[in-house]
Amino acid sequence: MGREERQDYRMRFPRSSDPELLDVIDRYVKPQTQGVGRYLHLLHANFTRDDESERTLFLQSLRAAAQEIADEELEILLESEWRSRLTAAWLIGFDRREHFRDVLGDLLLASQLCFSGQGYCFALARFGTEEDAQHLTAYLDRYLRQPDCQYDQHWAISTLLHIDSQTGSEQSARFLAPGGLWHQWNEAQYRPSPPSRFMDELCAFAADSEGLGSMQQEGV
Repeated sequence: MGREERQDYRMRFPRSSDPELLDVIDRYVKPQTQGVGRYLHLLHANFTRDDESERTLFLQSLRAAAQEIADEELEILLESEWRSRLTAAWLIGFDRREHFRDVLGDLLLASQLCFSGQGYCFALARFGTEEDAQHLTAYLDRYLRQPDCQYDQHWAISTLLHIDSQTGSEQSARFLAPGGLWHQWNEAQYRPSPPSRFMDELCAFAADSEGLGSMQQEGV
C-alpha cells in the first residue's frame, strides 16, 4: 500500500461542508506570489530558485503569515491534506513554535502523506535541539531500513546534519558510517545521491528574513 493510500480516515478534506478549514486554507495555503500558491513555493523549497527580489518578497509574506496565524489554525491545517500540512509546518518553523515539536515528530514518523515531511524536517531544523534530533533518528531508523520507501530521507539526514552542526552532537554519524543505514538505503535507489547540507541554506534564509522583518518595522 502506497503512502497516499495510507491516509488517516479522520483527515479533514477541503470541502464545502467544512468552511472553517476552507477559510484557513484560503488565507494561508493558497495566497499567491508571482502567480503561484504559497504551498508550491514551499514544495521542494522551490522559492530558493527565484531571483533575489522575488525570493525576498515571498519570504517577507511567509514571515508575516507565520507571525499572524493562530495555533488553533495551525492545528486545523495539520489535520488536512499534504498542501495544508506542508504549509503549516513551514509556518511553525519560521515562527519557531517549539510546542509543536512532538506533533510534527509524530507526523514525520507516521509519514501518512507525500511531501508534508519536508515541512516537518524544516521546522525541526529551526528548533535545532537534541529533542528534535531524537525525532529525526527515530524516522531514519525506521525508513532507511525500507529501501522501497522513497519518502523524506534526504530531508531528514540534511536536517540531522544541520542540528549536529548547531549542537556539536554527532547523531548523524552512525547513519553515515561506511556501510551504514544511509548508504544501504541510498545505494538501493534508482538515482543514488550523497547527503546534502541544503537545510543549512534553508535555515539561513529563514534567519535572514527575521532581519528583513525588523528593518520593515523600524521603517528602514
